[in-house]
Amino acid sequence: MRGWSPKEHYSRFALGALRIVSGLLFLQHGMQKLFLWPISEHHPGPVSLLSVAGVAGILEFFGGMAVTLGLRTRAVAFVLSGEMAVAYWGIHFPAGLHMKDGFLPVVNQGDLAILFCFVFLYIFFAGPGAWSIEKVIRKTH
Repeated sequence: MRGWSPKEHYSRFALGALRIVSGLLFLQHGMQKLFLWPISEHHPGPVSLLSVAGVAGILEFFGGMAVTLGLRTRAVAFVLSGEMAVAYWGIHFPAGLHMKDGFLPVVNQGDLAILFCFVFLYIFFAGPGAWSIEKVIRKTH
């Protein structure tokens, strides 16, 4: 008889919580770009939907919503992980090259992009965890 393991029992709940919190935080970045809310001093202001920042806002808003709900989680997490890799290497890293120690993510403000990149990459490999719409849909079919 196999014993009870808290790791096996709770890991799907921890993964579900990570997915939901990460999705909600990511969704807010998209809301800033698309709806100018919530306002922060670091946000550049309105963006055109056809600009790189506009496309990023669309991905962040709708992708964050899908990840939060657990809908097409693996595919969406893969795309969002790629978006964050592009954000770091295409925007944050080059912007830091003219600064002292600008190659460091904490200096070029790319630390959050790196963190989101790896969180979404983990979700891509691990799946949605608990409390996802995908699991509900699978159970009904």
